[in-house]
Amino acid sequence: MAMNLQTPDEPEVMMDINTTPLIDVMLVLLIMLIITIPVQQHSVNLDMPQSATPQTKKPNVVRIEVDARSVVNWNGKPLADRAALDILLLEAKAQEPQPELHIKAQGKAKYEAVAGVLASAQRQGLTKIGIVGTKQFAAP
Repeated sequence: MAMNLQTPDEPEVMMDINTTPLIDVMLVLLIMLIITIPVQQHSVNLDMPQSATPQTKKPNVVRIEVDARSVVNWNGKPLADRAALDILLLEAKAQEPQPELHIKAQGKAKYEAVAGVLASAQRQGLTKIGIVGTKQFAAP
């Protein structure tokens, strides 16, 4: 025989945890956090450099062309050899401001000649170098 300790008038014992006080505490903490956070600014302050004055003077441009026979031309005048190119590159480096070199190679020019011009310009310390007229080499 089993013994029943519960009287018929008592309510049934609840076995679940009561989460209401936990939720109340969490809401109070959330409100305190919201109140104590400082107001955020919607912008970021950056120290940007001041803009430079635009160039009104066009840069000096030197056109170097390498033709199909790998002859190097300086502004349309053919050069005898690499030494003549080096002398002209040294003179260009001494100019202030440094001129821009626009190097153009024809389609049949040897790579060795074009690479030699680029290497000479770099060796002499010229930094404003551009290769122009490359549309003929683009893939269709």
